Amino acid sequence: MPHITPRPLLAALLPLLVAVLLAACENGGGPDESGASSPTPDKITFMAGFKPQANLPFVGAYVAQEKGFFAEQNLEVEIQHVNTPGENFKFLSLGEVQFSTGDAATLIERAGDDPPLGIVAIALIGQRGQQGFAVLADSGIETPADWAGRRAGYKGTQPTPDFLAILNANGIDPGDVATVRIGFSPLILTEGEVDIFPLFLSNEPDTLRNLGYEVTVVEAADFGAPTLGLTYVTSQDYLSENPDITLRFLKAALRGIEYARDNPEEAIDIVLQYASQEDREHMRFMMDTELAAAQSDLTDENGIGWMTPAQWRALHDYLVEFGGIPAPLDDVSVTYDDQFVKEVYGGS
Repeated sequence: MPHITPRPLLAALLPLLVAVLLAACENGGGPDESGASSPTPDKITFMAGFKPQANLPFVGAYVAQEKGFFAEQNLEVEIQHVNTPGENFKFLSLGEVQFSTGDAATLIERAGDDPPLGIVAIALIGQRGQQGFAVLADSGIETPADWAGRRAGYKGTQPTPDFLAILNANGIDPGDVATVRIGFSPLILTEGEVDIFPLFLSNEPDTLRNLGYEVTVVEAADFGAPTLGLTYVTSQDYLSENPDITLRFLKAALRGIEYARDNPEEAIDIVLQYASQEDREHMRFMMDTELAAAQSDLTDENGIGWMTPAQWRALHDYLVEFGGIPAPLDDVSVTYDDQFVKEVYGGS
């Protein structure tokens, strides 16, 4: 009988063995470092509430994706961006998107919808509001006490609670300031159509300076208003059905923000992978501005993203006082759930 070596047999079996191993890996059945099977990653979609840019909650997701923080939480995350601001809430409600971003005041405003919005904040990134008011540095307006007799622009349907709160804090009757509905271009200020221009703090002051105009900017929080900014949000239904995934998403995203804080240049490199058409220095201005707004005594003690019921109650009452919502909510807690950020940081 001729002697048969095992080499041809191994060669014949090798493709089959490779196919079996690949199939196991694709199905999440491959061994991890400990030799145990790895579970299949949970697939979720994060939709940023605006175009690709360096808003801090967006940065947290970008960094978590590129540094593998989501993967470490056994999450497979698709990052999307909303085409029309506000539509992300619709996608959350429909279950097409699992996590997104939203302004804290908007969540309170929309909680009174019929039927209720059903969207809740799971972490408060902006410890101060997003909006402020700019005047040209050479306008002769030194402080809001000089706003009387001037023209102030507003976007939307009416002047905002922030604007009215600043007037109130400075003893100015709203009737003493002319208000005019305007568009979004900051050129409205530079061309003299208004003296006071409402803007987003994270980008428009830098835009104006890049156009060659120095501006003075104030915000309602400077005068004691309990404003709040951007949050991570999900639907109440998804949160109730998937608390573990919610916690893992938040752990990774907040870790991404902390990494960006400690490694800002690398974080901007990552942002530009998503926002390749944006100017690097402008993105750095945006991220730095929002990092500053994300930090407070509360976050110094507990961690970025921390929030308390008292903050949400104060914002709610502020909106009621200055006409930001038509009527008080029966229960402010429908707009937030602080249990997950507490778990992230090991709190109770």
